[in-house]
Amino acid sequence: MSIDCASPNSHGRSALREVLIELRQELPDRHERAIRLQEVLRVWLLQRTELRIGAYWPIKGEFDPLPSLYRWGEDHPERRIGLPVKHRDTGLLSYHVWYPGCPMEEDAFGILKPKETEQFEPELILVPCLGYGAGGLRVGYGGGFVDRTLRERQPHPFTCGLAYSVSWVPGLQAGPEDRPLDAILTDEGQVWGA
Repeated sequence: MSIDCASPNSHGRSALREVLIELRQELPDRHERAIRLQEVLRVWLLQRTELRIGAYWPIKGEFDPLPSLYRWGEDHPERRIGLPVKHRDTGLLSYHVWYPGCPMEEDAFGILKPKETEQFEPELILVPCLGYGAGGLRVGYGGGFVDRTLRERQPHPFTCGLAYSVSWVPGLQAGPEDRPLDAILTDEGQVWGA
């Protein structure tokens, strides 16, 4: 399966999303790639000064950042990890404290979220990428929650995309609502940003 290009129009992005989801779910070495990306993320976090990180609950074969974040937060009570809660009425995300064993429940979209934990503003947000391209561009699921949320946040949190290296999309074009990420990490290392 190959990825040729990504038109910013909705039909092109929709077809691209389907290809990228299938590619990721059928990766024969996804477990090995996830182990390498865990290492890349752990090392990258060592240089970061942020104390509040927003992440995500992995779905559809996404890389799971929570083990690395748990190690980042171990023995550092001032560090906070949060997972997003989607708000259908506003189209925005809020971040709520997560910890191993945290009570969870499904949101309106069937994705697990922390149940009744404190909300906070993350300084850094880890963003799952179905695909990624030059200049920090990312392909998400098309709901626009991440981009809308990032446009609303002041000051803007630092954003870091997480993807498997096979999800590179040559010629990826930005859509009118797309906001480039500040950094992108893959199983091959940091491929974009500071």
